[in-house]
Amino acid sequence: MPSPESGAEVGASQGAVRPTSPGSSASPEASPPGLTPGCAVQLLQRPSYLKTADPMPMLRPADLVDLAEVGEVVALRPLGTVVVRFRRGTFLIDGALLRRQVGGPGD
Repeated sequence: MPSPESGAEVGASQGAVRPTSPGSSASPEASPPGLTPGCAVQLLQRPSYLKTADPMPMLRPADLVDLAEVGEVVALRPLGTVVVRFRRGTFLIDGALLRRQVGGPGD
């Protein structure tokens, strides 16, 4: 018969399996290539909606940001998400929808 201590060890070992820590998930493959905080970017295509970068995010219509508008990268988030400040707000945008603006601020 197993002792109560060994049962606790089994339970502890089962609970020890966790996903990787947030710091280790931000690998170079996860961040969009060539984008750094402070660089200027433009949208390649309009997303179906925009998610604000507020502490309590909201979904906003995509027409708040024009395709020709230049924004500034504020931060890089895991899974290729980029925080970009545009004229009408700061939004969380997939890095695949952005291109770096050459000759803009931060270059």
